[in-house]
Amino acid sequence: MEPHTHTFGQLFAQLGLASDAEAIETFIAQHAPLAADQSLADAPCWTPAQAAFLREGLHSDADWAELIDELNLRLHARAAAKSR
Repeated sequence: MEPHTHTFGQLFAQLGLASDAEAIETFIAQHAPLAADQSLADAPCWTPAQAAFLREGLHSDADWAELIDELNLRLHARAAAKSR
């Protein structure tokens, strides 16, 4: 059985968000940086259902886990850059 391959846009669509490249960059710009000690799923920008999807995707190492990790890094990246 081959693993499913998803795109970053598909992750945003799964979360019920606009999924074109411009919308994704706008979302990240609006919500980054997350505090270094704040988990992605606990960010205030998510609905309870979105937060649950993110937690479950990471916890179960689901098909989405790699993209959720990428989103986590991108939303925390600006905080890391500011602390240097």
